[in-house]
Amino acid sequence: MFRTALRNVLAHKARLLMTTLAVMLGVAFVAGTMVFTSTLSDAYAKSAAKGFEGVDVVVRPDYSGGGEEFDPRAVPDLPEELLDRLRRVSGVESATGSVSGFAALADKDGDLVGEGWSTQGANYDAGPDGKKEDPRYDLRDGRAPTRSGEIALDSKTAERTGYGVGDTVRMSVDGPVRQEKVVGVFDTDDGGVAAGGTLVLFDTATAQEMFSQPGRYSEIVLTAADGVEQRELVERVEEVLPKQTLATTGEELADEQARMIEASMDGMRTGLLVFAGIALFVGIFIIANTFTMLVAQRTKELALLRAVGAARRQVTRSVLVEALVVGTVAALVGLLAGVGIGAVMRVLMGSFSTLPDGPLIVEPTTVVASLVVGIGVTVVAAWLPARRAAKVPPVAAMGSVHAPATTRGLVVRNTVGALLAGAGAALVLYATGLEDGEMPMGAGAGLLVIGVFVLTPLLSRPIIGAAAPVLRAFGVSGKLARLNAVRNPRRTAATAAALMIGLTLITGMTVIAGSVQKGVDKMAAEALEADYTVSMANYSPLSPEVEQTLGKEERVTALSPLRNSPSRIDGGYEPLTGVNGEALDELLELDFTQGSFAGLGGESVIVDTDTAKEHGWKVGSSFEVVYEDGERGELTVSGVYEGNEMIRGIMLDTATLDPHLEQVTSMQVMVKTADGASESVKSSLEEALGDNPAILVQDKKDLSESIAQMFTMMLNMLYGLLAMAVIVAVLGVVNTLAMSVFERSQEIGMLRAIGLDRRGTKRMVRLESLVISLFGGVLGIGLGVFFGWAAGELISGSLATYELVLPWGRMGVFLAMAALVGVLAALWPARRAARLNMLEAIKTE
Repeated sequence: MFRTALRNVLAHKARLLMTTLAVMLGVAFVAGTMVFTSTLSDAYAKSAAKGFEGVDVVVRPDYSGGGEEFDPRAVPDLPEELLDRLRRVSGVESATGSVSGFAALADKDGDLVGEGWSTQGANYDAGPDGKKEDPRYDLRDGRAPTRSGEIALDSKTAERTGYGVGDTVRMSVDGPVRQEKVVGVFDTDDGGVAAGGTLVLFDTATAQEMFSQPGRYSEIVLTAADGVEQRELVERVEEVLPKQTLATTGEELADEQARMIEASMDGMRTGLLVFAGIALFVGIFIIANTFTMLVAQRTKELALLRAVGAARRQVTRSVLVEALVVGTVAALVGLLAGVGIGAVMRVLMGSFSTLPDGPLIVEPTTVVASLVVGIGVTVVAAWLPARRAAKVPPVAAMGSVHAPATTRGLVVRNTVGALLAGAGAALVLYATGLEDGEMPMGAGAGLLVIGVFVLTPLLSRPIIGAAAPVLRAFGVSGKLARLNAVRNPRRTAATAAALMIGLTLITGMTVIAGSVQKGVDKMAAEALEADYTVSMANYSPLSPEVEQTLGKEERVTALSPLRNSPSRIDGGYEPLTGVNGEALDELLELDFTQGSFAGLGGESVIVDTDTAKEHGWKVGSSFEVVYEDGERGELTVSGVYEGNEMIRGIMLDTATLDPHLEQVTSMQVMVKTADGASESVKSSLEEALGDNPAILVQDKKDLSESIAQMFTMMLNMLYGLLAMAVIVAVLGVVNTLAMSVFERSQEIGMLRAIGLDRRGTKRMVRLESLVISLFGGVLGIGLGVFFGWAAGELISGSLATYELVLPWGRMGVFLAMAALVGVLAALWPARRAARLNMLEAIKTE
């Protein structure tokens, strides 16, 4: 039986090719994903570990807290006195104070350098006497910065920008433009720089002024003397540390960094593997379809095996051995292709951003997972056809056909499908009314898709039958194509289901993305009366100088900052938002359920309805607040408004809030101008701010486009990933048609003999493929719209302005894409059918 199985594999190489390709693509995607993410994780981890070379102990503020009582005051940074004390600890060879923060650097064209969030600034610690070398940075050219107005650049940024010692550069830390002179260029193992970011060094006093406070550091790096272990040094250091500080070994920090990098890769890996899983799931239909047809074509052979003594288990085993061979070959080829895909993905990502150097990593788990997935999926998909093969009675050896599906079997299938689809639809509808309905909706969606798949043989006849009027226009070829498409509903269903799943996901995601975009646009238009919002490029805090500069502009008629500050109210944490109470009604359009903007000022505040409901407040309610600096105050509610994703929380006048802030900064500034939003006004505001690359000046259109760009990029990535499933679906259609042509060779020969020419034969196969593909497309788009609507009902609970948008244009494109799949998939089978020799085909058994 084993030899028989191998012989069958070799005898049906062409017929199993498409199955092998389908499995190979899915495995290649899995292997490529794992190779790519492992390679990135290893490169970043090694780069980070390199950055900790020479670091034995790091002392940092302890933000973990202690006890349940909330203290709104921030944990203090490390003082200069602590640095001096640590230098005197036995076993410490050197102690270096470090302070860092966001620092945006402009290139020679005025554009922001680096990757935005990785544009960092830090201090060069020259020691108490100003003559020590900082062991973290190796100066390649020039010298270290020693006073305000001087900086040193990392060598990679210097190479990218063309800056060198003696050049003057424009940069910004919190809004205002700074002119700095480059006095040095240095090498560093900093992971952010290795990933394409920038690092700018200032003298310690300047860095402290910008990123912390004079005389304070964000961390202190210690190097151990010879013979002193890192853990031993930590124990000595802990004896002199004050409260709210923490000492950690360099090894622990490197391990922590590696874990963080691995965790950050997990999301990407999971997302990519989901799409690989979809491709493999689609491939299951192709594999099951292929083996079903192979078993049907070998009914006489299998029955003869039974007649000469083969047991059912042996027949089942022979089919599964075929699947095992096919799956092993496909998995091995897919693994090799996956390594190539991983390398290509790394090169492609490297073209968009700078990645740290490192070898391609193929872990043992990648090899094992690829083989297990490829072989497992193939064998599992072939199990049902193998069972059917074993049930072929020996008496079937007298004929060449096996018993068709019984009426009872079809009734059972349709009943099960209807129950699954009904339960799935009911669960999805039930989930739309829940606050946290993601899990039940996901389960319902899975049941509904499975139910529809089970019902597709039943649905194929009426839906394909609806195309009869159109197919009649193609004469005999069209009529035969329709009859062939519904002749074997199970095969048609399995072929169409592969395309259905891909289009369901594509359509559903498109509906959700378009509807969310519309809701966000509507929310911005309704809530924002300001012409512009001004913020940092990485949305870090803005200096109050930005607000002051904008206030001096003649065209500006009203402006208000948005400041964030923690507070304690009723024993719990509540954020406060500082605004310009006098101008807020000109900048925001809020729906008040009680009160209005008029009372905002002094000790009066406005709150959103959710916060008011949580605390039981209404207009006139007073409450005690503990500010950021620990001082207490009493505030009174003068208005309650409907909050949204953009505007919510407790808002009070900046004149009340600012005295309690340790550092006065804004998250953004809203601006109203006399001439409204226009390119000239925007240009004048940007010019007033020094054409600063670190600052974003955005009107409503810009905000909408930035959000749309995010959704478009996300959708394009999803389309690209789901294209894998569509490619597998195309292979399924090709496979089905090719095998269908093979098993209908005698029939096609007879049609040719009674007058159907080659052109008519090609047209018949192409129309059959087109009808099957459009059938899958219609089901997929219909399910996608339903799931998009249902998911929108969940989203509307948190996004009040959510509005369902049906992308008719894109759905038309998706349907056209399904038709194109049918046309392309039929090219080879149609040509093969047209070239059959009539006499040889008629003699075929």
